[in-house]
Formats: sequence, structure tokens, C-alpha cells
Amino acid sequence: MGNGRTAVVTGAGSGLGREISRALLGAGYRVALAGRRADALVETADGAADALPVPTDVADPESVAALFETVRAEWGRLDLLVNNAGVSVGGTVDELSFTDWKRAVDTNLTGMFLCAQQAVRLMKAQDPRGGRIINNGSISAHAPRPASVAYTATKHAVTGLTKSISLDGRAWNVACGQIDIGNAATEMTLRMADGIPQADGSVKAEPTFDARHVADAVLYMAGLPLDANVQFLTVTATAMPYIGRG
Repeated sequence: MGNGRTAVVTGAGSGLGREISRALLGAGYRVALAGRRADALVETADGAADALPVPTDVADPESVAALFETVRAEWGRLDLLVNNAGVSVGGTVDELSFTDWKRAVDTNLTGMFLCAQQAVRLMKAQDPRGGRIINNGSISAHAPRPASVAYTATKHAVTGLTKSISLDGRAWNVACGQIDIGNAATEMTLRMADGIPQADGSVKAEPTFDARHVADAVLYMAGLPLDANVQFLTVTATAMPYIGRG
């Protein structure tokens, strides 16, 4: 049975976006599934009546506007945006191409801005007013991996975006928080079993953890009343080489 609440999840066609979307559907949300590949969104929906696949390019302002207009027309309101879409682009500052830099910025930062902008506009206008935005920041919002200048720069910027949305949203009952995730087991982290370059120049396998724990954390953040907010939450594999000297 539905809970009457609506959500948009970006990057919903795979990985954490799929896991989060299915968890929200299981908790009774109506969920707009946003991503580039229509077939992947349909696979995420898996026949759920309350899932609404909406092919979207988060880096395109018109595509993002169409996504939120679809939500408004279909459901009349938006209670939650999970700003999850992102791309991982590797490369050192001297080697990274401008094309790859721009692709990371367009998706990881501009895409989050565009979705948040449309979400806040809808949340301000609806009755009752307000809603919640959860940004996927990543451990890279705190510390870089070797050869990750574009990804790290965009994820640090997401933290500033989160804080600014939190401040700007206060007057409109819009809460904004950030979840920073380290080594959740998804398609993107399969390579970690083969070894990941470390800051000391070595290559070591890294532990991962079940991605459903990320979805559980998002459900907790989303389930709070709007007068309470998890501003920042970090979930990592316990033995991940993040805290300490590597």
C-alpha cells in the first residue's frame, strides 16, 4: 500500500540508483526513475505500478525540466529528490582531457544543480509546501584517490551545493542532506577485487559492502519529518583504507 509520497531518483537505471529506487518503491513511494537508458529504467521498475520511468539527461536543462513537469502532471507534488546520477572519470590533472573534465562537471555537478533547481521550484509551489533533497556526495567529497581530479573536484563541489540548498531552502521547508558512500558493492566497484591504486603507489584489493545498506540509510534520511535533517551521513566498508594513513 502506498504512503502517498513521491520521489525522483536520478541514475536509477543501475547500481545505487536502482537499489535506492526499489527500496523507496518497497516503502510505498511513487518513484520517477530518471536515467539515460529507457530499457534500464524499465528493468529497475520491474513491473511496479508506482514506478514511472522517465528517460532523462541530467546535464540537459530542457530534459531535466521535462522530468519534473512529468512528475507535477502525474502526481501533483514532489516529496523527495535523490540526486544520485554521476560518472566516474579517471585521470591526473596534467593528463585529463577537457572533454572528460567537462563530462564529469556536466553530470556530477551541473546535473545535480539542475535537478535541485527544478525540485525546489516544485516544492515551493506545492501545498503543503516543502520536501527533501538527498545528494550523493561520495567519499571523494572528503579525500581523493590517485588520478581522480575531475571526480574529486565535482564531489567536493557537491558538498557546497548541499550546504547552499540547505540554507536557501529553510524559508520554504525544503531540507537538504548528503550521503557519502565508500565502496558499496555495485557494477562500478567490481574492479576493486582486482586491486585499486593507493596513495603510496601500491595496488591493493579493497573491501566492499552490500549496497542495500545505502538504500536503508536513504530511507532513514527520507523518513524524517521536515523539521529534522541528516546534514551529512557517511557509509563505508569498515576496513576501507579511508581513515588513517592509507
